[in-house]
Amino acid sequence: MTTATLPTLSMFSLAGKVALVTGASRGLGLEIARAMAGAGATVLLNGRDPARLEAAAARIGETAGQVIPLPFDVADGAALRDAFAWIRREHGRLDVLVHNVGQRNRKPLADFADDEIRSLLDVDLTAGLVLAREAARLMLPRGEGRLIAVTSIAGQVAKANDAVYTAAKAGLTGMVRALAAEYGPHNITSNAIAPGFFATETNAGITGDPAASAYFEGRTPMRRWGQPPEIAGAAVFLASPAASFVNGHVLVVDGGATILM
Repeated sequence: MTTATLPTLSMFSLAGKVALVTGASRGLGLEIARAMAGAGATVLLNGRDPARLEAAAARIGETAGQVIPLPFDVADGAALRDAFAWIRREHGRLDVLVHNVGQRNRKPLADFADDEIRSLLDVDLTAGLVLAREAARLMLPRGEGRLIAVTSIAGQVAKANDAVYTAAKAGLTGMVRALAAEYGPHNITSNAIAPGFFATETNAGITGDPAASAYFEGRTPMRRWGQPPEIAGAAVFLASPAASFVNGHVLVVDGGATILM
């Protein structure tokens, strides 16, 4: 590597930053957290299972920087506020929020009870708004920050029997754009990453079904599933100085699925 490349690479450094990644004990959240720690950030790993978070932190810590488990349920308002109070007390700042948590229940809308709809929306949409609000309260006094929501291509395209999840992801997309307008004057950017079909633990039932897997692979020009580490670069980019003028954008990482007719 020549010395001439080093100033360019430094544009992607997160050294000295504090980042919170929700849903970070496995799948896409784990890989995002791993990459941000590798780029120099102190990463706060969020999830509901303390033991799983500890194990994830240990795995990341073998090869990357400082990683701290921060267990709480994003749908529990009191627990969420306590977690942000801890961040303020222990770190005095939050530079990057990556809201990655999501739940899914594929079935016809007519089969949903009211409380099932509310429960999914609490996690998939309302939590994103509350997290962004609390993160912005830490970012505004510093005059900079990055709000990143992991949405889905389901926020742009739809499939039957997935109405609540699709509506929530479309709502997150709207939130990202609204916050880009609201916080842009304060040098706080708001963007989304919209993954396509990824071979995560959550999708194991589909990837393990030859017929279903063939359908999703056929919907992608690259004719394969995305692998979880392939989401990481997009997150580091949006969190880094390299994306300082990227605001209100949805970065689709789907192997081309949404452009295929």
